[in-house]
Amino acid sequence: MAFWAGGSPSIVDYFPSEDFYRCGYCKNESGSRSNGMWAHSMTVQDYQDLIDRGWRRSGKYVYKPVMNQTCCPQYTIRCRPLQFQPSKSHKKVLKKMLKFLAKGEVPKGSCEDEPMDSTMDDAVAGDFALINKLDIQCDLKTLSDDVKESLQSEGKNSKKEEPHELLQSQDSVGEKLGSGEPSHSVKVHTVPKPGKGADLSKPPCRKAKEIRKERKRLKLMQQNPAGELEGFQAQGHPPSLFPPKAKSNQPKSLEDLIFESLPENASHKLEFTRFLCSSPLEAETPPNGPDCGYGSFHQQYWLDGKIIAVGVIDILPNCVSSVYLYYDPDYSFLSLGVYSALREIAFTRQLHEKTSQLSYYYMGFYIHSCPKMKYKGQYRPSDLLCPETYVWVPIEQCLPSLENSKYCRFNQDPEAVDEDRSTEPDRLQVFHKRAIMPYGVYKKQQKDPSEEGAVLQYASLVGQKCSERMLLFRN
Repeated sequence: MAFWAGGSPSIVDYFPSEDFYRCGYCKNESGSRSNGMWAHSMTVQDYQDLIDRGWRRSGKYVYKPVMNQTCCPQYTIRCRPLQFQPSKSHKKVLKKMLKFLAKGEVPKGSCEDEPMDSTMDDAVAGDFALINKLDIQCDLKTLSDDVKESLQSEGKNSKKEEPHELLQSQDSVGEKLGSGEPSHSVKVHTVPKPGKGADLSKPPCRKAKEIRKERKRLKLMQQNPAGELEGFQAQGHPPSLFPPKAKSNQPKSLEDLIFESLPENASHKLEFTRFLCSSPLEAETPPNGPDCGYGSFHQQYWLDGKIIAVGVIDILPNCVSSVYLYYDPDYSFLSLGVYSALREIAFTRQLHEKTSQLSYYYMGFYIHSCPKMKYKGQYRPSDLLCPETYVWVPIEQCLPSLENSKYCRFNQDPEAVDEDRSTEPDRLQVFHKRAIMPYGVYKKQQKDPSEEGAVLQYASLVGQKCSERMLLFRN
């Protein structure tokens, strides 16, 4: 019997897909299909493993598209911040923000911004229609008491130390904007016009002169690492990520562009605050983790004392996962969607300095057939998740296949399989009638043969590791 000495286990209700629903991307009235589960509680490690299998959360609802059946296959995409270099359009957004803060300059003409995920992914709306039809009888407080009582009983029987109290309250810490649940009244970015934007089938363009300078700089670093290190420390930046302040003939780094000093008489002041927010993810603060801990956070953007945008992020063991962004449409001229993404990439690099395994930035789903979601591939280098073997493949290798088919297996090895596939479903953990038991024990008590299909489908979708750690609630 597994114990959760560090806190509460994940507790989920699973809902297998039975119908097709309206797609929020292509607007097909009966094209979208996904499986979902309601997370009463979830550990950050479980959610990390789930998003590495194609799951994604919206509030407490965690869903996984049925990739080979849904009309708009949604591929999990991650950026590699440690190698990220801002493109020309990214630099333009950062400079636009700097000019606005320093001099109050507002760009003339219409602003075509990259669309970010809305307050709730449109594609999830159909899945919530399914959830609303279900009569969920699970009361969170009752579950908390029942699970705690069950685990304490198990602990006494096995003469082990009693675990800490489970399902601790997720009350906000210094939260200013309520529960963090989506606000439907906020406007979202517009879809870019067809034909606009970079060609994702080609690598980002770099001038030969810049490449030569980069090679020369790397060669100097190898010859004189001590001198370079002194330059880093003088600026107060960690040595492994932040280059010395760019000279006039060198391209500026992402950090140089974001944190460039403003004049004393700057027209505007932009501030950032971070608050723990309500979420199914259990907050954790291990000694070897980031200073802010793991969990769900609000990234609040304050302009001259007025809040203009809020980004919701999950800080997980291996990544920062962007959940959604909502903002004041009066400030859309600042391209806040792009700006917030660049800030979050820089933030991931900062967290990596303390927690080395935290080195990726997850941007949600990439949908090649949908211009609204296709822009995410412009944050390079990035990878897409193979929907069959759950390995990461550079996006450049995936694009040719996606041009020919909406649904693709990216792993080119025909012998490769899902390494974490469910091989022992009887070891899956079930929470039933105030008791925690392996599925092998639970199924002997059941008379409904149709239930086994749903449980086995759940096990195959979450993988063997999660099925043995998470508690599947059965009423």
